[in-house]
Amino acid sequence: MIGNLLKSVFGSKNERELKRIAPLVEKINSLEPSFQALTDAQLQAKTAEFRERLDRGEPLDDLLPEAFAAVREASVRVLGMRHFDVQLVGGVVLHRGKIAEMKTGEGKTLAATLPLYLNALTRRGAHLVTVNDYLARRDAEWMGGIYRFLGLTVGVVVHGMDDAERKAAYGCDITYGTNNEFGFDYLRDNMKYDLEDFVQRDFHYAIVDEVDSILIDEARTPLIISGPVEHSENKVYVEVKPLVINLKKKQGAIIRSLLRDVRQAVEQGRVGEETIETLVKIKRGDPKNPVFLDILAQNQALKKQIDRTESLLSAQKLLPELDQILYCTIDERGNSVELTDKGIKLLSDAGLGEFALPDLEEESHLIREDDSLGAEEKEERLAELEKRYLRTSELLHATQQLIKAYWLFEKDVHYVIKDDQVVIVDEFTGRMMPGRRWSDGLHQAVEAKEGVSVAEENQTLATVTFQNFFRMYEKLAGMTGTADTEAEEFQKIYKLDVVVVPTNKKMIRKDYPDVIYKTEREKFKAVVEEIRELYQRGQPVLVGTVSIEKSEMLSKMLNRAGIPHSVLNAKHHEKEAEIIARAGQAKTVTISTNMAGRGTDIVLGEGVVELGGLHVLGTERHESRRIDNQLRGRSGRQGDPGSSRFYLSLEDDLLRIFGSEKISAVMDRLGMEEGEPIEHSLISRGIENAQRKVEAHNFDIRKHLLEYDDVMNKQREIIYSLRRDILAGQNMGEMIRSMIEEKIETLVAERVDPKGYPEDWDIDGLKESLARLFQFIPEIGPKELGEEAFDALRAEELTDLIREQALRQYGAKEEL
Repeated sequence: MIGNLLKSVFGSKNERELKRIAPLVEKINSLEPSFQALTDAQLQAKTAEFRERLDRGEPLDDLLPEAFAAVREASVRVLGMRHFDVQLVGGVVLHRGKIAEMKTGEGKTLAATLPLYLNALTRRGAHLVTVNDYLARRDAEWMGGIYRFLGLTVGVVVHGMDDAERKAAYGCDITYGTNNEFGFDYLRDNMKYDLEDFVQRDFHYAIVDEVDSILIDEARTPLIISGPVEHSENKVYVEVKPLVINLKKKQGAIIRSLLRDVRQAVEQGRVGEETIETLVKIKRGDPKNPVFLDILAQNQALKKQIDRTESLLSAQKLLPELDQILYCTIDERGNSVELTDKGIKLLSDAGLGEFALPDLEEESHLIREDDSLGAEEKEERLAELEKRYLRTSELLHATQQLIKAYWLFEKDVHYVIKDDQVVIVDEFTGRMMPGRRWSDGLHQAVEAKEGVSVAEENQTLATVTFQNFFRMYEKLAGMTGTADTEAEEFQKIYKLDVVVVPTNKKMIRKDYPDVIYKTEREKFKAVVEEIRELYQRGQPVLVGTVSIEKSEMLSKMLNRAGIPHSVLNAKHHEKEAEIIARAGQAKTVTISTNMAGRGTDIVLGEGVVELGGLHVLGTERHESRRIDNQLRGRSGRQGDPGSSRFYLSLEDDLLRIFGSEKISAVMDRLGMEEGEPIEHSLISRGIENAQRKVEAHNFDIRKHLLEYDDVMNKQREIIYSLRRDILAGQNMGEMIRSMIEEKIETLVAERVDPKGYPEDWDIDGLKESLARLFQFIPEIGPKELGEEAFDALRAEELTDLIREQALRQYGAKEEL
């Protein structure tokens, strides 16, 4: 209440920020006539003038109005494009190290030229980070004309370039590239043995394009440079595969039997506690089973009862008892699997080895306490136990990853097979990610499942998260069409404020409420009918799907209906620019995964404005509201007319896994007939709440990942900094002496009891440790010091003696 009152008096934070920027925009506009009057040579000379003024100590902020006016005029002369006032606002926001939320078609690419030019005047480099090589190349070439006209150099860093090309690109005033290339170059540089070979400069200023995609969606994916493991056991996945196929078959038979019981109970109207518990077993044994999903779609109240019963049994620790009938359990929400005792027995009986881990502590204790064994025999038994433990652990790990691969990872949804390889499909962009591999053996498991060659397992040699990489920049800014929903996360993790920049022209797109059907089959039938109507009217349609599989299924349905269309997904990405260029023409139907959401503008063809503009038809809600908003944002750019609507079903993943009880309750209250849709504001609100729930869950995961990576990050910074100092040939003597002293103190503390007598000290063990570490044997025993002197020795005197001898030894080596 008080917050709303203050907002009405002082305006929102966003409005106050825009008011503060307004005088700057007026100043830039007032300079326009004088810059228009300059000759090309005079305009080009401005860069040298600005740099001189900076060298004399003039603050960068004071140059902003003139620098922006120079870029605007250069853009008019080179590209024939003049920055709108809202683009000037976006430029100021970006220069100040904030996130500019600018809607689709508002010209983010052109807006970025303003702060990039201004910050490049410092000669310390300015980076524009984008999501793919195509956009990096396109924007560097397209906008590069402006910078080159003004006398700045422009570089681009893309996949496949050698070190010399990369170094030249980073040496430019302005560098375009992808988040992956910038991050991997940082890791690669810090694995090199000569500073001359480093390609990057300092991290001065960066604008991250599609900032939500890179800093939020990609934040859970660390960049990893890996190398082969010495003893890679990739064949274990092939060995275990038949066992998992057998386990899946047997579990399938159990689930089918349970489903028959449930069907009978539902038909006879006797759904009691026992039936609900049976449904919990089915959910835990095969959550994506189509018959199970159909039962839930037809009986919405059941889902609520299943979730409640499962929570209750979990709280009472009774789930393991319930799971006894199954071979393994699948947690779809947590993306995890677990073998039951029954599953472990089935696998162990297959003759491949043990699948129950031995109790290391207990068994090793029994071996050590067994007086009938000699010392050598005990060592042999302990080594055997360790070997047995490692083999079982390896078998279990491979089995669990294969179970995940079979139950939770779908071909043409999570990955595709290309050239006998498993290629991951990015869930946010719908693009293939060649070269990326799932970690922890999951990729090998999917390869074994698909029958392609199983690659060697790798070990991590260098790693960094995008979160920690981008926090290294002195000044970081970002731009996107959709950031406001994650404003809290940007502020908490990156200390970045989001400023929503107004549109140049009023947005007139109509966003219709969601339409919900009971089953996916009914939903897609309705989608085809809607497309048919729009196609016959001549209005262009962009249909958004969540996976390759769904886009191809809809494509087949449209073929059967005789409706011509184009498909844009990870399998057909080569013609992306061409397909998008045609998508706004009359009588055009385009089916796309999330790919069409980034860096692409759909321009309306002749006569399309009169037909209502581009209609965006979503076939499923994404976990994140931003991805939905991006799809919508393809329509209604720059004041164009347009419309959007989402078609959903109760079988969609979002509603099935995270759908709230509220949605089910509304459905039950309104009653749903077969094929009859429901449109209701309460439903739309319920869906948004489900999305909020998922977003909060994912935020927590990213936050914990960052907390965990922060520890590694501090270590990484120290190691990389020391490495650079050593490579720079700095005198490391003082630091090495300090490390020698520290290590000596630790070793003495391990072998010497300061309260004990010198004859009880482990002098031989101490000598051995020092010899192994420092390659010298100190003279500290009774033989070297004499019996009397040795007996009178105190622990701290022993430490001083070793330190003195070790430093003398090091000093002699330093002089060589």
